Amino acid sequence: MSARLRSLAVLATSAITALTIGSTAAHADLGTTEQQGVLKGSTTASYFWDDSSGRAGDTGLPAAGKPMQKGLVASPSWPLMTEGYVIYKGKKMPFFVGDRGPGDPSNRGVMLDLDAKTFAELTGGRFNPDTLGVDGVSGEGHIEIEYVVTKWGDGVGRKNHPVAFSTGAWSKKDSGPMVQPVSVKNAER
Repeated sequence: MSARLRSLAVLATSAITALTIGSTAAHADLGTTEQQGVLKGSTTASYFWDDSSGRAGDTGLPAAGKPMQKGLVASPSWPLMTEGYVIYKGKKMPFFVGDRGPGDPSNRGVMLDLDAKTFAELTGGRFNPDTLGVDGVSGEGHIEIEYVVTKWGDGVGRKNHPVAFSTGAWSKKDSGPMVQPVSVKNAER
């Protein structure tokens, strides 16, 4: 093997190692006692479940192109693939932004739409696959949650506290993300 090919092989191996180490560190480990975030706040959250069936008012596949799953949330303004976690009454659940919404409710302060399975686990309810809703929560469809953003998504959207869908912030590239370093103690699970 020539010196040039050997140099390329070493460079490629170094790059792959760096990418592997970097990608491992990028995901939050919810098992630690303290966690760093880039933004912390609180808001009202609702829930949804879009399984692309057309039932219960769902609108099809979520905007990020990922199938509906536990941990997928809709934000009216944050970039798709933004990551973090929500806390409700001491329970903590990870999320990633995979869809846009809620639409009109965001004009009334509902700034995060949790997937129905996460909503059910946080509230002690049960996800109902027949109705795509949450049973056992006495009709409760909105909860007050805290959120911590641990990583901003790369696409369009506002990298700051969420704003209503009607502002159009979801469609504009934000090149100056809010950086409010926070250290948050993990809630008991």
